[in-house]
Amino acid sequence: MSRTLHYGSGSPFAWKVWLALEHKQLPYDLRVIQFDRGDHKTPEFLQLNPRGKVPVLVDGDLVLWESGAILEYLEDKYPERALLPSTPEARAYQRRLVSEAESYLYVAQRELMRATLFTPEAERDPARITAAIDAVVPELERFAGYLRGEWFGGATLSLADLTIYPYLRLLQRVEDRLPHIEIRARFPAEITDYMRRFSALPYAEKTDPPHWR
Repeated sequence: MSRTLHYGSGSPFAWKVWLALEHKQLPYDLRVIQFDRGDHKTPEFLQLNPRGKVPVLVDGDLVLWESGAILEYLEDKYPERALLPSTPEARAYQRRLVSEAESYLYVAQRELMRATLFTPEAERDPARITAAIDAVVPELERFAGYLRGEWFGGATLSLADLTIYPYLRLLQRVEDRLPHIEIRARFPAEITDYMRRFSALPYAEKTDPPHWR
């Protein structure tokens, strides 16, 4: 059965699905959608997802979009190397973390990206950047308190980790491109250690956005 992930480089929503495929050791083909050349607006892609967004997973006869639905499908269809725990209480905790990350951490991370990398250098507003950093830091501190041991689910990698890691890595990317921003210095020690652990996973570097290389 063929399996293809339609992915946009740097999209945290597509990124977490790529991480899940790697974690579960499922074979797949990766099709990188180039937004700047309009790949997401072609008739072929809109036939897969009429919203013109990534990710889209084609798994045999199934065509599925929306990253949360894709991750739940992968967990149900391929339960090996599970990303959700077995008890309803623990699964609810994981889903709550995912929801919080998408509602708050993502929003704060996106604003910093917009104020820096997505704004031409001559138009960058220092006050806007400072405000964006000041909004990110409380979220980092909050999520540091959510860690349960090495991972957000405790002893093993979880759905929450695959959701949260791309947002944190994109924050680091701001400093990679603009060293004077110094966002890493504002990471709580627990988050810094967490990022080091995640980066050591065998597929972490492989799933870095292709356009970063």
